[in-house]
Amino acid sequence: ISFNAIDSALSSLKNCQSYINSGMDVATQVALDLVESFNDEEDVNNMEKVMLEYATMDRELSHYIKAFEETINQVKQEKPEDLPDLENLAQEKFLEMESKKSDSDLQKNEKYMYFKDQLKEMKKQYHGNDTIEQIDEDIAVTRSQTNFICPITQMTMKKPVRNKVCGHIYEEEAILEIIQTQKQKKKKVRCPKMGCSHVDVKGSDLVPDEILKRVLDSQKKQ
Repeated sequence: ISFNAIDSALSSLKNCQSYINSGMDVATQVALDLVESFNDEEDVNNMEKVMLEYATMDRELSHYIKAFEETINQVKQEKPEDLPDLENLAQEKFLEMESKKSDSDLQKNEKYMYFKDQLKEMKKQYHGNDTIEQIDEDIAVTRSQTNFICPITQMTMKKPVRNKVCGHIYEEEAILEIIQTQKQKKKKVRCPKMGCSHVDVKGSDLVPDEILKRVLDSQKKQ
């Protein structure tokens, strides 16, 4: 049995997932821009609705892909003489997965969680009732309190990423290079921040720190 056509279709679906992820990244940036430019709270809330719609599409697509992959693997293992109706079998698995879904699943979507986290931090920087002068002052205070120096390069960061596990921030290129080097040696990476006890930094634990990047960019312009 040739499954090349099915594998090709699944590959296309996974490409669709990458488009959804890109859409969520754009929606996050738009929401942060709205907060930064003092737009109505309703506009920001609408972006959150967009994020939840994306999360719903992502979950549905994930279920569909998983249902087909499980069906294909099952048929490959059993090797029946007559090929069953793959579409019906996959549809049954898909509906079973969909029946177990809940709204709380969407709140756990990684991109949505990142969106909420960054939005919360941005709102701390830009209070809706503050004047422009107060906000500039707030940013100045934040700058003095935040360490912009990467613990690895000892230089001002350009693309800061935050470790979701321990909360420390590094220059993206520098930490990824260490992770890659240690991976080749089959060794774990200890957090480069002095005094941190986290001993297994992974690339999947790193997320862009959009708020810090914006502060850094603002500082550079001045």
